[in-house]
Amino acid sequence: MGSQKQIGENIKKIREQRGTTQEELADKVGVHVSYISRIERGVVNPSVEVLENIAKALKVKSSKILPF
Repeated sequence: MGSQKQIGENIKKIREQRGTTQEELADKVGVHVSYISRIERGVVNPSVEVLENIAKALKVKSSKILPF
């Protein structure tokens, strides 16, 4: 599995564990909900800034969403 797909799966898993919807996460990060969906599906490669904002919104260290 590619790292882009693994990042998306990690984000989705953490988001679901937190009971957060894609819409709520998108609002907190400041992106469109369709972008969160594409990240979680591994379709897009988000910037480091977006990854940091997602980690902050989910209240985890950035390393928790990275595949290594």
